[in-house]
Amino acid sequence: MGMLETLLAAGGGDSVRQIAKNLGISEGDATKAIGQLSPSISQGIRKGMSTSDGLGALMGALQSGQHQRYLDNPAELAKQETVTDGNNILSHLFGSKDVSRNVAQSAADKTGLDTGIMKKMLPMIAAMAMGSLSKNTATSNLTNQLTEDTSSSGLSGMLSQFLDSDNDGSVTDDLLGMAKKFF
Repeated sequence: MGMLETLLAAGGGDSVRQIAKNLGISEGDATKAIGQLSPSISQGIRKGMSTSDGLGALMGALQSGQHQRYLDNPAELAKQETVTDGNNILSHLFGSKDVSRNVAQSAADKTGLDTGIMKKMLPMIAAMAMGSLSKNTATSNLTNQLTEDTSSSGLSGMLSQFLDSDNDGSVTDDLLGMAKKFF
């Protein structure tokens, strides 16, 4: 299952309902927004994986971040600590608040939702994305099996597989295709 599907299915769909409730929007609008925001988050993850420092930071976050709680307990999405954690994740993924603002503006333009709503949603989606990666990593027991020599290729391969649902070696077409399903 790819990242977008995992995010939409999180908590049996309760995560989408929780986000919609938190932001005062419909579940359909929340789904569309997630469909627009998740490709940018996935690109940020892939960009971060392209350097050994970024990959190491991602490994550390997946091993110790306890991000799975954002998928397992949708009520966590309403907490300020989730927004703080999500903003920290975005800082690592995008490098600056300007990039986050541009991602929110682009998603707002494509969905017709208010930019302010997108800015509030983006950290929640980032936290859920890390939860999704963390859950997939834990499920495969990859973090416990990797050695220093194979960690880069092993994690990179697992994440690429997670982000590349049609196994063509590119996640861009998969993410765009998934996002189009919601419009």
